[in-house]
Order: sequence, then C-alpha cells, then structure tokens
Amino acid sequence: MMTFQLPESDIERFLEEDLPYGDLTTSLLGIGGLNGEIIFTSREKTVVCCTEEASRVLAQCGASVNFSMKSGSSVPEGAIVLSASGSAEALHAGWKVALNILEYASGIATRTREIVTLVHEVNPGIVVVTTRKSFPGTKKISLKAIMAGGALPHRLGLSESILVFRQHTEFLGGVDRFLGSIAALKARVPEHKIIVEAENPEEALKAAIAGANVVQTDKISPAELALLVPEIRKQAPSVKISAAGGITKNNAADYAKSGVDIIVLSSVYFGKPSDIGVAIYPVFLSPEGALTIPSSASMEISSSSSGQCIP
Repeated sequence: MMTFQLPESDIERFLEEDLPYGDLTTSLLGIGGLNGEIIFTSREKTVVCCTEEASRVLAQCGASVNFSMKSGSSVPEGAIVLSASGSAEALHAGWKVALNILEYASGIATRTREIVTLVHEVNPGIVVVTTRKSFPGTKKISLKAIMAGGALPHRLGLSESILVFRQHTEFLGGVDRFLGSIAALKARVPEHKIIVEAENPEEALKAAIAGANVVQTDKISPAELALLVPEIRKQAPSVKISAAGGITKNNAADYAKSGVDIIVLSSVYFGKPSDIGVAIYPVFLSPEGALTIPSSASMEISSSSSGQCIP
C-alpha cells in the first residue's frame, strides 16, 4: 500500500483555521492546566486514515501521543485508533481538527477499500484509480485516503499526464482529425502515455487503432464494454482499456467483469465520514505518584478497547 505524509505547513493551516486566537472556552473555565487523556474510538468497521496527521495535530498543540493505528488499518467497531495525553488546553485545541481529519479521510479510505475488494474478487489484476474531482483544498488528504484504501491516483494534475477529451479535440477540428496526429504527439513526448477518452464504442476502437496507449471509455455500459474489449484486444493488443463515468460500489463489479484493465472513479470522495467517537478525561496524580482516571472513564475505555492490539 502506497502512502505519504502531509507537510507540516498543512498541519499548521488546519490548526490556524480552527484556533486563530486561542481557545476561549477552555481559557475562561480555567481548566487548561489540568492533565487529561483523549481517546479516539471507531464506532463502526472502518479503514482508518490520517492517524499520522491527527497525531501531529495533537503533538503541535502540546499533547503526547500514546498510541496510533497506521493509515490503511482495517478496524472493527469499538477499536481505539488514537490516544494522547496532555493538558486540557492541548487536548481541546487539537480535538476537533484531529477528529475532522480522521473521519473525513477514513470515510474515503473505507469506501475505496470496499470497491477495490469488490473488483479484485472479479479480477485481481484490475487497477482502481481516482480522478481529480476531490473538493478543492482537500486533495492531499483525499489522495492519502484512496491510497490507504488500495487505489491509486488517476492523475495528480494537469501538469504530469496527457489525457485528451472531446473538449480538446473540438479545437483541433474533431476527433478523427486528432486521431491522425497521435503518432506525431507520441514522438514529442516519448516518456509519456497518451490517454484518449472515447464517448462511444466506435470512437474507442478508432482511438485504439490510431495508437493511443490507453483508451478511456466514458459512460459506456458494462454490457457494451463486454463486446468492445475483445474487439480492441484483437485490433490493438497492446492498448490498455479503462472504464470511467458513474462508477460506484453498486456497479464496479459489473465493470470489472467487462474485461477492462483500469477502473476510474470519483464516487469514493463523496459520502458519509467514518463515525469516530472521542472521549476526553481528566487524569489525576495519586499520592503514590501514579496517574489515575475516574472509574467511569476507566470502564468506558476498557470496553471500547476490547480485543484491540496495543503496541
């Protein structure tokens, strides 16, 4: 599983958005200097993601991380995914920012893992990739989440890949005229693959024969693809075929059955965040010097971490 870490500048930006001038409530209540612990617990089966970034949020606020699951871990309901200790000021400062990152990213990772599992049950060799349709400002978190779920980015951006749409060929005199220039385009960028989107089976076959490295079919049904794929394999055996447009958990397996090499989708970016509960407890120093928490809190933590592996 490929993954990466968000830069420190992003962590600082997330905190600045939520905490530009300090925590007014915690300050007015006078509890900021008291010691405590924060526990993040899954409320449903989840593929967790961005635990590393959530940990860094808490650490930057002054807390010490005690335990953190690795991004990409599949956890059952009731599993502790992250815990930290520190002052109430530090814990409350990082609480919501850390939670929002965890829930948003884990929701995407969970949906991605579901679809990857479905298509791999049909064809273990198929590749699931996701588009640039993540909400602006969330791209890095979204990409980390889909990687944690087992997918890869379709395109990181406009600067590093060549994907020709009808919206491009309209300026070139039409699709057929463009297809006649593919050889010249490939000669200009020999280190790149040329991907051509096709809106119907006839266009897809023409693009394959013309020399596209990848033919990306747009909103062509699985039934049509099941007929088209063998014909492309026959006419242009080296061409890869991707299916895109409206692919979700409900139809991904059908697209995988059509024989395509790649499934391109955006649907995983949109949906319910994972449900992750948070508990913050005061921690007191006993006369013997040991840290203790209230008995009611101990019971809740014990039940939520049942069966959980702690390092």
